[in-house]
Amino acid sequence: MRITAEALTWRAGDRTVVDAVDLDVAPGETVGLIGPNGSGKSSLLRCLAGLRRPDSGNVSYDREPIHDWSARRIAQHLAFVEQATDTGSELRVVDVVGLGRTPFQDRWRGPGAHDRAVVAAALDRLGLTELADRSWKELSGGERQRAHLARALAQQPYAILLDEPTNHLDVKHQLELLQLLSDTDQTVLVALHDLSLAARHCDRLLLLRDGRLIAEGPPKDVLTPARLADVFEVDAEVGPDALGRLAVAYRGVAAPARHTVSDLA
Repeated sequence: MRITAEALTWRAGDRTVVDAVDLDVAPGETVGLIGPNGSGKSSLLRCLAGLRRPDSGNVSYDREPIHDWSARRIAQHLAFVEQATDTGSELRVVDVVGLGRTPFQDRWRGPGAHDRAVVAAALDRLGLTELADRSWKELSGGERQRAHLARALAQQPYAILLDEPTNHLDVKHQLELLQLLSDTDQTVLVALHDLSLAARHCDRLLLLRDGRLIAEGPPKDVLTPARLADVFEVDAEVGPDALGRLAVAYRGVAAPARHTVSDLA
């Protein structure tokens, strides 16, 4: 599924959080959304997922504007995994993952054999089969995050939007998750803080600052030392790691820019 935004703008009070963003994520593409804290990544994702109505601009799925779509119809096309989510503590893991089938079920009937098979496959894919009957309140933060990811897979969406999905995950599960996302034939837009993981697993990167899209392209073109110093205020080296993959190594905080008298005039 292609996800398109045209001049997308969303404001919180007097503050413009998402500022005239244009983007186009091709079917099957894995795109990383990066930027400093407060750059508008989460708000942009929520607008794209139909959870916030923009003040201006349009969001389209496969070139069809979604402003009149119902929440149910959107959920039949796209799954959204938030940065931090909570679910009723009395539910079992299998019940949480089963919520992904809700957009496809008749409200008067419970899950059928196909729904149960899809949920079982999602649990297996995230390594949660043995935890299926465990109470939600007994799970660690990382296990809960994986369960929400399994719920998204159980929706069988055409596209998945994820807001910092590696939060709470240990290194093994971070790598497994991002490999899963890069291997899928679904369209993926994922917000990430770890720039090396973004470089390794994403086809393209979109860089936000102050709500504006200021750079996009292959990771090697977006992650330049000069841009990292300017946007993230870090002194970094970008180049191949020991395995030949693009990686970001940090020396420290970037030195403040030096201004001449004429610069300050």
